[in-house]
Amino acid sequence: MLVRAARNGDDQAFTRLMDEEKARLYRIAYAYLHSRPDALDALQETAFRAYRNIRKLNDHTLFSTWVTRILLNYCADERKRRNRPVYPDYTAVKEVSGPKPDNLDLYMALDRLQPSEKQLIILKYMEDWTYPQIASLLQMPESTIKTRARKALDQLKSILGREDEAYG
Repeated sequence: MLVRAARNGDDQAFTRLMDEEKARLYRIAYAYLHSRPDALDALQETAFRAYRNIRKLNDHTLFSTWVTRILLNYCADERKRRNRPVYPDYTAVKEVSGPKPDNLDLYMALDRLQPSEKQLIILKYMEDWTYPQIASLLQMPESTIKTRARKALDQLKSILGREDEAYG
């Protein structure tokens, strides 16, 4: 109902939709950009782009997936635009709400993965997305997502030097 109202120009409905998504979007942006100001900028830009294009969203049930795709595209563009290494502020991890690792080794290991691998680990194991949700977001077959997620998890475990432990 809120998505339909937002598509029809109801600014309050759009604000409520974004309020429902902002904590999750912040965690994802922070995992990519490694700083509170950059993650907040990503949220602001995502909200702007979503607001500007809300009328293009055909299936109102996919709002969460749609807005996440906008955020991921922005984060990827921002990393490319910088064209320089990002030196994460791992001391700020405590600022991120929601599920997070018990230690910083995981965050540092995530930075060593390819962006597509990192994306799968964040969505599946840190944000608890299902394979169908990820497949819908990335517009890939679910079987491909499962295979790539398993390979990414194996790569992460290898980086951490813990092939014998299970992470998810």
